[in-house]
Amino acid sequence: MLYDSISFAKRRETAPHRRLLLKGLATLPLTLPFASARAATDNYQLKFRHTHTDEWLDVVYRDSLGYVKPAIKRINWLLRDFRSGEMTGMDPQLFDILHALSSKCGGNNTFEIISAYRSPDTNAMLRKKGRRGVARHSLHMDGRAVDVRLVGVDTVRLSAAAVALELGGVGYYPKADFLHVDTGDVRIWGAARS
Repeated sequence: MLYDSISFAKRRETAPHRRLLLKGLATLPLTLPFASARAATDNYQLKFRHTHTDEWLDVVYRDSLGYVKPAIKRINWLLRDFRSGEMTGMDPQLFDILHALSSKCGGNNTFEIISAYRSPDTNAMLRKKGRRGVARHSLHMDGRAVDVRLVGVDTVRLSAAAVALELGGVGYYPKADFLHVDTGDVRIWGAARS
């Protein structure tokens, strides 16, 4: 896990010093003692396994202070184009959608990553090979889409939960048994409407 606890012996410093200290610490993956009661309920955790690289990640990506930058970087690396090794900054709202799906479908399960970021070259190659569902201007190329399964949750149920969230695009691919979610406009294809 990406969190460490830090205790501050001098918590009663002058306000300007404390503000500077906290401003610098806001970007670090920490749980501050005075925020720990609230942070414990505001931690957004995700678990991943990439099906092509067999890499695993269990990370708190957001807390009461906002997105945790080192955690976001680790997720971005995991969700890189596994064919080319290229990485991009994924839209963090995508992680919020995945967290909401996990919560709605029963807790803290592992997302299996089928596809996430795709470089333009990879996207063009997949289109040339005739892969169904690969759009010319795919949101995968913008770091705004991911194709997943959720361990222990039927993909039809996951699909219905994603549609109910109304947070972006939802596409269900029953033959390949995965769900596409993105941070684009709300639209649905192949998915069960709730």
